[in-house]
Amino acid sequence: MTAHMTDPEAVTLPVADIRRLAMAACAAAGAGAAAAASLVDATLSAARSGCEELGFPHFLQYLHALRDGRIDGNADPSIERPLPAMILSDAKGGIAQLGFDRAYDDLVRQARMLGIAVFTQKNSYTTGELGYYVRRLALDGLVAFAATNGPALMAASGGGKPVFCTNPFAFAAPATPPESPLVIDQAASATAYFNIVRAARDGQAIPEGWAMDGHGDPTTDPEQALRGVLLPFGGYKGANIALMVEILSAGLSGSAWSLDATDSRSGREIPRSGLTVVALAPAAIDPHFARRHSAYLARLRDLGVHVPGSRAGSPVSGEAGLSASNDPPSTKSGASRRPRRCRPQERRSSTRRPARLPFSSR
Repeated sequence: MTAHMTDPEAVTLPVADIRRLAMAACAAAGAGAAAAASLVDATLSAARSGCEELGFPHFLQYLHALRDGRIDGNADPSIERPLPAMILSDAKGGIAQLGFDRAYDDLVRQARMLGIAVFTQKNSYTTGELGYYVRRLALDGLVAFAATNGPALMAASGGGKPVFCTNPFAFAAPATPPESPLVIDQAASATAYFNIVRAARDGQAIPEGWAMDGHGDPTTDPEQALRGVLLPFGGYKGANIALMVEILSAGLSGSAWSLDATDSRSGREIPRSGLTVVALAPAAIDPHFARRHSAYLARLRDLGVHVPGSRAGSPVSGEAGLSASNDPPSTKSGASRRPRRCRPQERRSSTRRPARLPFSSR
């Protein structure tokens, strides 16, 4: 396999085997069966969609948070319906994915019946790959938008203090097979936080305009950036979008503002992140929306336009394989060890040695 030639430390396993190992790792770290299933499903979706850093490298961060008590692995989210088109979830210190899973069928049903439905959630750990939430809805024929916040990492302007998280937002729209849904998932910061971590790990400089050091000066040193703050993309325009995301996620749900959220990588307190997902039923207005959308995306590609999410429709099944490195990354920012990589493979491949996840019962 290509992955074996480019990375001698990588092995390839069927998804079913990776799922089993990941579930065992979650259980050993303190997650209940429901939380483990939701987390593993989301992790596999990120890996299969090509979002490597938010797949199994980020999964390890969840395991450490479970072990250290920042995530309640047995939290039982409460779901309320204040209005027919609004669903409120309290994650109660658990993972964001479980509350979304609990409300998912109701969210889809209400969106199809009413034309629009809103899911909003408070008091969870950070949400992971935000595209996961909207991608699922697009695969069920809905247009979706999502917003989330977390601990403050980004200043609103040069020289300022951190007031927002990277505050990502995601959008997805359905298409007709074999076209994959359009999936846009991006941060309000000039770059995602994991790009800074990766640059520090690889010893590479970062572009100007990404971050400032601890003294408030612009820096191209990722190590200094990790001690400082990120910057919004497009100056005040990115800061405005970060503020909008903050209001939609933390404000609407009643969760912690980024200014008040605790560190997601240390301590024992949950960051109390907020998440809001809006689902729309385009077929209620145009029954041929997905077909028109697919044709439009094809025209854009013919003109050389990059269309995000082109790999997002690949199913997660036991017949496909993922490659994974045996070397788990350090959870410290700027670690020199390579992160576990999980990339989609077209077929199964045997391995010379078993892949192990931290906290596995094996």
